[in-house]
Amino acid sequence: MTKKTLFKITFANQEAIYEIYARSIKESEMFGFLEVEELVFGEQTALVVDPSEERLKMEFNNVKRTYIPMHSIFRIDEVTKQGTAKVKDNLGYGNKVSPFPGTGKTKE
Repeated sequence: MTKKTLFKITFANQEAIYEIYARSIKESEMFGFLEVEELVFGEQTALVVDPSEERLKMEFNNVKRTYIPMHSIFRIDEVTKQGTAKVKDNLGYGNKVSPFPGTGKTKE
């Protein structure tokens, strides 16, 4: 029995960090993109449902192949065991910008 290769891809998309699992990745014919096929999600055997994995299942429902820009990829790992696919909202500095304190008066 042959073992199928499994990859974990971590990338940024629309201010969120995605971690997905796929069986096939390759350089795309579109310059600067990575082609990801055969997305793998966990089986629905547990009573507890992970909301981030369900969000991914809904987003990638009926997707045969997806193209990810190379500049948004953080890391690609070849793994032996599948983990849980997840989406984390990026809580970086983008949400922490606040105006400099002032007198409250505006110039007219």
